[in-house]
Amino acid sequence: MFRLSRSNEICRVIPDDAHWQERVRHVGPDTFDAVAMALYQWQYAANPVYREFCDLIHRAPARVHLVEEIPFLPVTLFRDRDIRSGTWAPETVFLSSGTTGSRPSRHAVRSLAWYHEVAETAFHAALGPPSRYAWLCLLPGYLERPSSSLVDMTTHFIRLSSYRESGFFLDESARLAELIADLDSRQVPVILLGVTHALLQFARAYPARWGSGLMVMETGGMKGQGPELVRAEVHEYLKSSLGVDRVHAEYGMTELFSQAYSLEEGKFRPGPAMRVTVRDIHDPFRFPGFGRPGFLCVMDLANYASQAFLATQDLGIVYPDGQFEVIGRQDGSEARGCNLMVLDRR
Repeated sequence: MFRLSRSNEICRVIPDDAHWQERVRHVGPDTFDAVAMALYQWQYAANPVYREFCDLIHRAPARVHLVEEIPFLPVTLFRDRDIRSGTWAPETVFLSSGTTGSRPSRHAVRSLAWYHEVAETAFHAALGPPSRYAWLCLLPGYLERPSSSLVDMTTHFIRLSSYRESGFFLDESARLAELIADLDSRQVPVILLGVTHALLQFARAYPARWGSGLMVMETGGMKGQGPELVRAEVHEYLKSSLGVDRVHAEYGMTELFSQAYSLEEGKFRPGPAMRVTVRDIHDPFRFPGFGRPGFLCVMDLANYASQAFLATQDLGIVYPDGQFEVIGRQDGSEARGCNLMVLDRR
């Protein structure tokens, strides 16, 4: 599963990219647990930060026999530590948006091509090939940061698109409205993807009733552009203002390679390499089970070169079919990233 090399008398662990990528490409419900257990053992050996964490909580491989016992590294450690499994030079480093004065999370990326493949696979599993859509994107605050994983993923989808009209629209709301109308008249399937505050501003300025070819997809994020809103309220407003039947959503993080997409109101379906569970709000070693709220924990097998098992600060509910809802944020946690929104705490 990995190889050792010697350079200047220092033993270095190098990820076997072909091995892990092949296993992740073919992972399914029947093989997910086996791949997760193997990856946990590999990352314990190859990731010093994860190994230190596991040892501190007494969860070394000798004590972990089931996939449910795999420990989740707090995602906040990406702000202070270099989280890598093995020794390698990053092709790029993704930075979280965070808030003014806060330390961003840093996710070292071994291979951008692998990130693009994983993102494409996750989207395809939910909504088909990205190439079949015209991508019209409203991402103010992210476009100014070339280190944004969301911008990188969206740029990749724009390049895949079959429609030359695809692109980013910054301070071009009138042109964007005209373009949607034109594409709608030609029955071109369109994804209008944006952070919440930009979509709301566009809907207020250009209310209309578009055809069934328009898909609105929010990524969260008010970023100080107005009061934080309940997601259900945001979706209802966008539906009524833009004349669409539903609003989709994307769940992603700087620290993850995989994404999840909401096809039904409020429920996210993880990508093939991703599984979400919850831990108890008061006891991090207890898992309350399906249908009960807790902090979301994510297994992202595509993160073999960094960290695949992450405890987030998002409050949510997981259902027996693997879908999940995001219902809030931990009190006092940093407001950040694509997931920044006040949600309904039923």
